[in-house]
Parts: sequence; structure tokens; C-alpha cells
Amino acid sequence: MEITNLLTVECTDEMEHEGFRIRETQIGPRLGAEPIGGSVYEVDPGKKLWPYHLHHANEEWLLVVRGRPTLRTPEGERQLVEGDVACFPRGAAGAHQVRNDTEEPARILMLSTELVPEILEYPDSGKVAALDAKGDGLFQQRHGEHVGYWDGES
Repeated sequence: MEITNLLTVECTDEMEHEGFRIRETQIGPRLGAEPIGGSVYEVDPGKKLWPYHLHHANEEWLLVVRGRPTLRTPEGERQLVEGDVACFPRGAAGAHQVRNDTEEPARILMLSTELVPEILEYPDSGKVAALDAKGDGLFQQRHGEHVGYWDGES
């Protein structure tokens, strides 16, 4: 059995795009998990973690490990504190985005079911993405037009 510490695990995978900076490590594979995935994210001050989105196949959970990230949902925005847990159900009610409006990095754990195929929606940009049964991206579209992942995100 593998053990991973949420406070000390390094977030070595990085992606950056205009206002977004994603630093993560996937802990699900380290732990041998299959039906549930998990990633630890560091959210730098002034940055967002992924565009505002929702899942049609998968439920996600967020646990604040460190810091005070701001959570955006269909109900509005609220600042979270260490130890807070949120659940994002499948469908429109589960739309969410995390950003860091503070001066210190925030660390969160995201847990998710790993169901595929999957359809994701990005309400701010009007995009839809589909993942096939292997979890690979098939397409991203906006009103029938093929678009890139970051197109229209702010």
C-alpha cells in the first residue's frame, strides 16, 4: 500500500495560460486508484485553476489543504478556508472554478470519479468537450465550430 502526504507532495506538472497557472501532481496513480482519481494542485496568488466548467459523467470533490482559495459556482463566489470540502455534482449544478485572490499559494486536493466517456461544458466560452472511452479528448466545439481548449477563456 502506498501513502502520499497532501502537505508535502510536490506539484511538478505545470501548465500556464493567460491568468491560469496549473501546478499539480496526480496522486491517484501513485496510490493505485482506479475508479477514483485524485490530484493535488498549487494555485499561485492571482491565478486560476482551470476554466469555469462542469462534468456530465463525473462528480468531483474539493478539499482545501492550505490557504484561502475562492470558489465560483452557480450560487456565486465564496472564499474557502483550510479544511473546507465541496462537492460538485454532475450537470449544471456542479459548475465550478477555483482561483487564488490572496498573497499566499493555496493547495487543494481534487477527487473525481473516473467515468468515461465524458462530456464537459465551459459556460463562459460556450464550448463543449468530449472524451472517448479511453479518456482521450475527441473534440472541442462552440456552436458547431471546432475550437482550441483555451479559446474564449479569461
